[in-house]
Amino acid sequence: MLLIGGNPEKEHVLLNPKMANRHGLIAGATGTGKTVTMQVLAEGFSKMGVPVFTADVKGDLSGIATAAGSHPKIDERIEKIGIEDYTTHDNPVIFWDVYGKHGHPVRTTISEMGPILLANLMELNDTQEGVLHIAFDIADEQGLLLLDIKDLRAMLNWLSDNRKEIMREYGNVSPQSVAAIVRKLLVLENSGGDQFFGEPALDIRDMMRVDHSGKGIINILHSKELMLNPRIYSTFLLWMLSELFEELDEVGDPDKPRLVFFFDEAHLLFDKAPGALLERIEQVVRLIRSKGVGVFFVTQHPTDIPEDTLGQLGNRIQHALRAFTPKDFKAVKTAAETFRPNPDLDEEALITQLGVGEALVSVLDEKGRPSIVEQTLIRPPESRIGPLNDKERDKVFKSSPVHGVYDKAVDRESAYEILLAKEQKLIERKKKEMEEAKKLREKAEKEKAAAKQAAAKKKTGSKRQSNTEAFFKTLIRTISSGIGRRIVRGLLGTILGGK
Repeated sequence: MLLIGGNPEKEHVLLNPKMANRHGLIAGATGTGKTVTMQVLAEGFSKMGVPVFTADVKGDLSGIATAAGSHPKIDERIEKIGIEDYTTHDNPVIFWDVYGKHGHPVRTTISEMGPILLANLMELNDTQEGVLHIAFDIADEQGLLLLDIKDLRAMLNWLSDNRKEIMREYGNVSPQSVAAIVRKLLVLENSGGDQFFGEPALDIRDMMRVDHSGKGIINILHSKELMLNPRIYSTFLLWMLSELFEELDEVGDPDKPRLVFFFDEAHLLFDKAPGALLERIEQVVRLIRSKGVGVFFVTQHPTDIPEDTLGQLGNRIQHALRAFTPKDFKAVKTAAETFRPNPDLDEEALITQLGVGEALVSVLDEKGRPSIVEQTLIRPPESRIGPLNDKERDKVFKSSPVHGVYDKAVDRESAYEILLAKEQKLIERKKKEMEEAKKLREKAEKEKAAAKQAAAKKKTGSKRQSNTEAFFKTLIRTISSGIGRRIVRGLLGTILGGK
C-alpha cells in the first residue's frame, strides 16, 4: 500500500496499488502542494518497483533524485501524521528534455505522431487535415518514410506538383491548402519541432525500466521551456499515452501498475481541442487501464477536465481552491460534489480553507469503490523538495542507463532524400532532353542554312546563264530586223570595200 498521508488522529490514507491503473486526479490552486503530492506518489510507486513518468513544469521536481535533508517542518508533519518508518533516500531518475539541454533528447517521427495529432499540433482546419491524410496515405503506399519535418515538407510539395494525377483517386488537393500547411509547418519547426521530430525516436519501453535494486525508474521530462509552446507539450504527452496504448499488451488488473503517468498542467491537453481529439483522449484514458498503465492528471480545477474523462479518474486528491468570483465558487462546488460525501465534513467549505500540503482525499478500495472523502495531511516526501544543482544533475545524467542512446541525432534516407533524388534525376533528364533538342535544333538550322546557301548559289548561276542567253536572243532578233540587216550590209560593204 502507498501511504498518501493521515490526520492528527494517526489515521492513514493509503492508495491500493492494484487500483492505481483506475487513474487519478490531483487538483488545487497554485502553491497549495500539488507538486509535492505528485512527488510523494512518484517515489512511492518507485519503491514498489513501478516506473513513473512525470513532467517537471516548474523545474523543481529534480530533487527527487537525492535524499531529503532534515527540516523542522518535515519532522513536525511526520510526528503529526504518525509515520514510524520514515527514511530519507534518493531515487533512480532519468532526465529527458525535448530540446536536449537538461536531459536526454526526446524525439518521435512524423509517421509515429500521425496526421490527427499533427493536425491538432498545427491547428489545421478540416480541409487542410484532409490533405495531410492524403500525404500520409501516399507516403505509405510508396514506401516513403516521414521521419522529420523536411520529409513532410518534401511530401507536401510533391503532392502539390502532382495534384492533377492525385485528384483522380483522392479528390481535390488545392495549392492553397498545401501552402497553408507548409506555412504552419514552418511555425512548428521554429517552435522546436525540428528538434522534436527525428531519430533516434524514443523507445517507449526505455521509460519502463527498473534499477538493479528493483526500484522503478522515475522519468522526469524537463518542461520549463517546453511550456512556452503548450501545444507541443500537450500533443507530445498525448502521443506518449497513445504509444503506450498501442505498444503494450493487455494485462487486465495487475497487483500493481506497469507504469504510472503524471500529466501536469493537464488543462493544456483539453484547451481548444477539437471534438475528434477529445474522443481520442477519452478512449485512450478509458482503455489504457487494461494495459496496466495508471494516469494521474494534475491541474488546478476538476472542471479543467471534460466530464467523460473526469469520470474515469477514480482516485482524487483535492488541494485548496481560491474562490473570489461566481465562476470560482461554482468550481469549488463542483469539486466538492465529485467526492463520496463524509457526514462529518463540509467538503465545499473545507476546500477553500485547506492549508498548504493538506487535501481532501478519496481513493478506490479493493473492490473499486471510492472511499469516503477524508481531510488529509499529505506525508512529506523522502527525497529533496526543490531542484538539484547543475553538478548534481550532471552526475545523474551521466549515470543514466540510456546515456549515449538518444543524445546524437541520426538522419537516414527518408522521403526528403528519395524525392530530392527523383527530382534531381528529373531535372537531369530534362536538361539532357533540352541539350539533345538544342543539338537537333542547331543541326536543323545548319541544314536549313546550307540549303538556303545552295539555293542562293544555284539562283545566281541561273541568272548569269539567263543573261547570256538573253544577249544572243536579242542579237538574233536584231539581225532579223531591218536595222539588223542594214548593220549587216554596212559591215559587209566595209569588209568588201576594204579588199
